[in-house]
Amino acid sequence: MHLSMWTYPWDVQDQGVEAISAELSGRAGVNTISIAASYHAGRFLQPRSPTQKAYFPEDGTVYFRPDETLWQDKTIRPLMAQNVTERGDMLDALIRARREGGLNVSAWTVCLHNTRLGMLHPGHVTRNAFGNPNYYNLCPSSPAARDYAITLVRDISGNYRPDMLELESPNFLGFAHEYHHEKDGVGLNAEDDFLLSLCFCAHCTARAEQAGVPIEGARRSVAGFIAEACERVLPEKQFADFPEAGIDAFRHHEDLHAFLAWRSEPVTSLLGEIKAAARPSTRIVLLDGPNGWRGGVDLAAVGRLLDGMVLCCYNMQPEAIGAAIRDARIMLGAEAFLGLGLRLFYPEVDGPDILAARVKFAVEAGAEGVNFYNYGLVPAGRLDWVRAAVETLAPAH
Repeated sequence: MHLSMWTYPWDVQDQGVEAISAELSGRAGVNTISIAASYHAGRFLQPRSPTQKAYFPEDGTVYFRPDETLWQDKTIRPLMAQNVTERGDMLDALIRARREGGLNVSAWTVCLHNTRLGMLHPGHVTRNAFGNPNYYNLCPSSPAARDYAITLVRDISGNYRPDMLELESPNFLGFAHEYHHEKDGVGLNAEDDFLLSLCFCAHCTARAEQAGVPIEGARRSVAGFIAEACERVLPEKQFADFPEAGIDAFRHHEDLHAFLAWRSEPVTSLLGEIKAAARPSTRIVLLDGPNGWRGGVDLAAVGRLLDGMVLCCYNMQPEAIGAAIRDARIMLGAEAFLGLGLRLFYPEVDGPDILAARVKFAVEAGAEGVNFYNYGLVPAGRLDWVRAAVETLAPAH
């Protein structure tokens, strides 16, 4: 069974490859390390680090050495983090350790969530119904953004050859909590956030019009709904069956419904092109949550095009996780890999029993692996909780 822990390069640098590998395999009982190969900005409390208790990674950089022969003619190019220059290429170090009997290696790869690149290339980010840019989200309809994500995977899989590559954000992102210091005094509800996340940039417009989709009518409807939400003294739900009904919550607005039915096309086609560009020996999986449709993800297409996915079921009860895994298995099909993603954060996880129950319900529902989040962000003692959860699965792996 695939058992992994998400880890940042600076965690490996702080602990050392041998020490972290021994701790993950021995104390936590996992067989894989999912190391960030590209990542965004943040501020992290780092309890495991002996010296860096607060860490601010560079925004929108990669933690490997890009192959310049692949990038020289690209509009959007990656920036290697200074961390790699100063402290070494940990993806390479882990791959070399794997050859000597170390942990399997998965490259955790953030694709289109990149504020640094969005600021540099504003013509290639998503834009709401008023034309305002979302600098944190390169648009999956943009040819240059697509080329960036495809080449990123070609570079990592071809030159490093990890066992697995996890695609984070190869899709449309939501409006809330994708930047930093976000301000919302209105009190946006779920449908407002969804409407604000819909992209009507020039690339989406051209692609939709080519497919015969009435995108301008959809844009006018969405702009109207957003304007109305901004005028209300208090938030008010307008679509009674959102999000349960999916895009059919908007079935009475024909242009918008048609646009939403089309909206998965840029994401689906991008996933297919990413997989075609990857080295065949590296399994390509999607990282997403149970509501991935909001970002244009079609799980049935994921099951056809990729090797599978890790379904991130954060802050969910065991029974709900089991139901989400069963639903995802039906959508993905029987052949695709299906893993579970869990956080180790308190109070979401307040002891080993709830973690073990979440893992148990997921595996019984059809999960074939578990990823735990995140090595450097939690106290060392929680690795014992991971071990306890893993040991309940001993007959299965």
